Amino acid sequence: MNITHLWLGLKASLREWRALLRSIRIYHFDRAHHRAMDQLYGQFLKSGDIAFDVGAHVGDRISSFRRCGAKVIALEPQPGPLKVINFLHGRDPLVTIIAAAAGAEKGLLTLNINSDNPTVSTASQSFVDAAQNAKGWEGQVWDRTIEVPVTTLDSLIAQYGLPKLIKIDVEGFEHSVMMGLSRAVPVLSFEFTTIARDVAQDCLDRAVILGYARFNVALGESQKMVFSKPVDLARMSAWLATIPHEANSGDVYAFYAP
Repeated sequence: MNITHLWLGLKASLREWRALLRSIRIYHFDRAHHRAMDQLYGQFLKSGDIAFDVGAHVGDRISSFRRCGAKVIALEPQPGPLKVINFLHGRDPLVTIIAAAAGAEKGLLTLNINSDNPTVSTASQSFVDAAQNAKGWEGQVWDRTIEVPVTTLDSLIAQYGLPKLIKIDVEGFEHSVMMGLSRAVPVLSFEFTTIARDVAQDCLDRAVILGYARFNVALGESQKMVFSKPVDLARMSAWLATIPHEANSGDVYAFYAP
């Protein structure tokens, strides 16, 4: 490695750590955020349950799941966020941290890294393309790529047991993650973004194939459900199709009732 490459790598690392410190401040030092998460996830998780956190970033969901008493299986493929998660949760025997992505099948994939905003790093090139010049996404740059290992939700279930909750937040790669799941769990959530509504609809369609029929949604980081009670596929699809672009993102919840 020559001096130029070394310097560029150091600059990218410093930018990423500055961004990670910002995420830590936002997600780990906001008590109102913690209360809202605990109130939401406390409806689904109790002591002894298993929760999967796919795309754990800096681990705020891990913290909430643990406050609910759940055992957590957390996946995060990015080296920087992994260091944060290991520092915060690595000594907890009820948290298993896996340095991998999830997908439709085991193997390797290319992860697009956004050094200035690692929370939107993604394995989806179509997500990167959709963000280019999109309102609200100005200045986002995916400046490098890394190869990361991939596992599947089915493999995780075979190894760790059936979770009560699976949370998926992987920036436009959610449908690929769900393609690696062949059975429903009680609660499954996936992130949606208004620049990738087609991915959200694909996730809904996959959820229906898995047996889900009731849905709700929380905007942004509000952790507050939009509907007073779960709705059917048609209403959830219509809501996703018509929500204003400025809403940006949120999490869809699918509930399984055998």
